[in-house]
Amino acid sequence: MTTGEELRAKSHISLKKNRLERLSFAKTYINKPAEFWSNVIFADESKFNLFGCDGKVIVYRKPNTELEERNTVATVKHGGGGVMIWGCMSAAGVGKMEPIRQIMDHMQYIGILKRNLRTSAENLGIGATFQFYQDNDPKHSALNTKLWLLYNCPGVIKTPAQSPDLNPIEHLWDHLERRLRQRHFTSKTQMEQILMEEWYSIDTSITRKLVESIPRRLKEVVRRKGRVTRNKKVIFCFLTWILHELSNIFFCF
Repeated sequence: MTTGEELRAKSHISLKKNRLERLSFAKTYINKPAEFWSNVIFADESKFNLFGCDGKVIVYRKPNTELEERNTVATVKHGGGGVMIWGCMSAAGVGKMEPIRQIMDHMQYIGILKRNLRTSAENLGIGATFQFYQDNDPKHSALNTKLWLLYNCPGVIKTPAQSPDLNPIEHLWDHLERRLRQRHFTSKTQMEQILMEEWYSIDTSITRKLVESIPRRLKEVVRRKGRVTRNKKVIFCFLTWILHELSNIFFCF
């Protein structure tokens, strides 16, 4: 039986271990030139809810306009579900995107990589030299996934756990969410199509700026001795990541 004291001790050790891993990662990559980051493909999965977020939606409106269509959000019983997608990006733009229509294990994840990763690298002009950046989700770190990446990727960056503030694609999900909410849709099929349209219309200047921000993020991690960075956008990114992770859990049931 595990006591409360043991749980707190394990939690403290885990937090300290993650902080040291983040600090080590930042020190290792902080002096990498811009050319290095330009050859990195950043990948991730994210869930988008069919009708707004899982919580309350704040609307700024004029008095007595609460019933106007632009100030209302369509709803369905039990929330209506959502769409899970996998996508990747580099400084040169967005790579391929693929909807995830079933609970994903590591073999299905490898299938997504087979269909999309190499093609994305070639389309982005970094096919022969790219480095692959992903988080430490169990599907990503499974042995079969590691073996596939070993034989199919020029290089894989070993990333620290719980570090969404260091992956620029997390900011891209937020950008995509805002674009999505400016469109009208009433079904998952329509939502999925709009997500694809908005994804492939993301301007290269956005992905370039996100990748260019990485050295600043790493400097902040070093300054903070491995702790989560204080930048407001990065903190928002971290909170968004937590919500996405929770959504991914519920998506599986």
